[in-house]
Amino acid sequence: MIRKELYLYFKFGFNTVEQIKAFLNQIVDISPADWDYFTSKLHARSFPKKTDFLKLNEVENHISFIESGVVRLYIPKEDPDKEITFGFCFKDEFVSAYDSFLTRKPSAYQLQTLSDTKMMSITYEDLQLVYKHTQIGNLIGRLTAERLFLIKSKREQNLLNLSAKERYLNLFKERPELLKEVPLKYISSYIGVTSQALSRIRKRL
Repeated sequence: MIRKELYLYFKFGFNTVEQIKAFLNQIVDISPADWDYFTSKLHARSFPKKTDFLKLNEVENHISFIESGVVRLYIPKEDPDKEITFGFCFKDEFVSAYDSFLTRKPSAYQLQTLSDTKMMSITYEDLQLVYKHTQIGNLIGRLTAERLFLIKSKREQNLLNLSAKERYLNLFKERPELLKEVPLKYISSYIGVTSQALSRIRKRL
């Protein structure tokens, strides 16, 4: 077991392995056998800033755990100023176009790095093996699905129930790192206002 752990730390980095394990252990105790099998299916991916690592109409083939960096979920438009940003994912979070991953149908949105980003990923095929041989696969799938649902649901509810000022203040309270790491044009799209309107809100505050 110690030899296996050392191999994982060498292959992926001590922090990455510990980040994933700590995150999952908050929810359920993972058996050593399940953990070994799951990590044997992981592979490292890294992308420079402003990389669309999943594009519109591509089928998502990965669930990924972000080791470092920021990812934007957005619907592209011919006019970049009209792109719709509907979610962000950060360090220690799972990210995927999970609806595409699950249905094996083309994605209706893109995933883009907003900074240099490192992640550990598992493919659809390998996750099916993890489902078959362990209990941890169902947990990974559930957490990713919940994450995507919460991103969409929270944004939709805020757009319906809150003013632009309230949406901005909520974002500032809940995710202060968002305002430090994400360009304002993406934040304005996320809360459903123009960049000019966001600038006016910020000045009043």
